[in-house]
Amino acid sequence: QVQPVESGGGLVQTGDSLRLSCAASGHSSVFSAMGWFRQTPGKEHEWMASISWEDGSTYYVDFVKGRFTVSGDNAQTAVYLQMDNLKSDDSGRYFCAPVALLGTTWTNLLNSWGPGTQVTVSS
Repeated sequence: QVQPVESGGGLVQTGDSLRLSCAASGHSSVFSAMGWFRQTPGKEHEWMASISWEDGSTYYVDFVKGRFTVSGDNAQTAVYLQMDNLKSDDSGRYFCAPVALLGTTWTNLLNSWGPGTQVTVSS
C-alpha cells in the first residue's frame, strides 16, 4: 500500500518560492504517474500537476504553467513540486498521490489521502 507523506509547505509572501516534497513509501513504482492536488476549505481536491514515471512527461493545470515544476527521483519514491512566483490564490493544502488520467480528469488511485502540507501565501 502506497502511503504518501507530503512536506515543505509554509507561510510565504507573494512572489516567493516553495519546494514541496512527497515521499511515497510502499510500491509506488507499480503506478505509472504521480500527481499533486490542492484543497481549499469547503472544496474538493483540485488537480495541479502530474509526472509520468514511464517517460518523465509532465502535465499542469493552466494557471500554474510556467510557475510550477513537477519532478521525481529516479527510484520513483519521491515527487517534488517547485512552486515559483507564488500568488495568494495558490494557498491551500497540497497533497500527492498516484494518479491516472481517466477521460480528461487526473484521478487519485488510492482510496485515501496523505496528511498534506499547508501552503499559505500572503499578499
